[in-house]
Order: sequence, then C-alpha cells, then structure tokens
Amino acid sequence: MNEKPFRERRLLQVLCACYAIIWVIAAIDPVKRSDWLLENLLVFISVPTLIFTYRRLPLSNSAYVLIFLFLVMHATGAHYTYAEVPLGYWLKETFHLERNHFDRIVHFSFGVMAYPIQEVLIRITKVRGFWALLLPAAIIVSFSGFFEILEAIIAMLVNPELGAAYLGLQGDVWDAQKDMALAILGSALVMGFGLRRAYERSRSSVTPSFSAQ
Repeated sequence: MNEKPFRERRLLQVLCACYAIIWVIAAIDPVKRSDWLLENLLVFISVPTLIFTYRRLPLSNSAYVLIFLFLVMHATGAHYTYAEVPLGYWLKETFHLERNHFDRIVHFSFGVMAYPIQEVLIRITKVRGFWALLLPAAIIVSFSGFFEILEAIIAMLVNPELGAAYLGLQGDVWDAQKDMALAILGSALVMGFGLRRAYERSRSSVTPSFSAQ
C-alpha cells in the first residue's frame, strides 16, 4: 500500500484533477438531467467516502487507477444515459450487435472493483489466502444484485418515466441478470490474476538466487 500523504502522490493528484474535469464536463447539458442526477447518487456517496477515509485507509496506485476508470465510464454513461453512449453505438455498428453494450462494459468494470475491495479487506480484517480472493468477489456479487434492486426501486419512486433510461434495459427483460453475470466475470478475472501473482511470488521466494550481492 502507498501510505504517502496526498501532496506527495503525483499520480493520484493527476487522477483526481482529470476526474474532476471530466465530471464537470459531463455535468454540462446532459441528455437527460433527471437521469444524470439519479446516476450520480453513487458518485455523491462514493467519492466523499474515498476522500474522508484517505488518511486512515489509503489505497495503492493500481486501485485508484481502476476506480478512476470506472468512475470516468460511469460519468460518461450518466451524461448520455447508458443506452445512448456514442462508444456503445460504434461497437454496435462495428460488430453488428443488437444493442448498445456500453452498460455491459461498465458492469464488467464494476466487477474489477474487487481489487480495491480486496485491499480494504486486507487492511481492515487482515484476511489472507483463499478468503482474500473469495470475499471481494462475493461482495461484488452482493452489491451488484443490491444495486440492481435499488436502481429499480429508485426509478419507480423518483420518476417512473425515467425507469427505462435509468436502468438501461433497452428492451431486454434479462438485463439485470446479464449485468450481474458480467460483474461476476470481472471480479473472477481480477481475483484469478491476483491468485496467479501470489503463486508466482511463492515460487520465486523458494527459488535460489545467484545474483551478485
């Protein structure tokens, strides 16, 4: 973990500045202002949490880069609505897809958030080994399902007419299940990568070193 103060972490400063600029740009004249507000409920909670817990629980540069990429994609989806992001239309036309799949990409990237979650768990609970790989993935699965339910409830209570845009269903009744499956895949891949790195480190630790001292 990188426990340097914020003023000494140049990469983190750049990430924060870039995200602030992107968020402001995305907040200017979004496609649907009401949908933008709904989508940013996550940002209004998560970003202050990251700020206020930094001194006691700083994360690694890798974790912050992954969080940055996810938040940038989320800001883009909030600006256009997930069903109308230009990148998704480009993918649709290029690969002859049936729908705009930008929301699928974001749900997959949410699964990758298992890596920052793992760092937090290791710091707070000192969990190690198998549980350090299983618990972050389980948390992602749980949050993914919880957010799907919460999004549906919020859309119904706040503005039922925005439900389709907010949820990004695009006519797919199995949209929520597919989104969760991609989040599971993302978490499984990043935890599998972590398992491989741990295995390689364990092998290198028992390999004799003949390098000059």
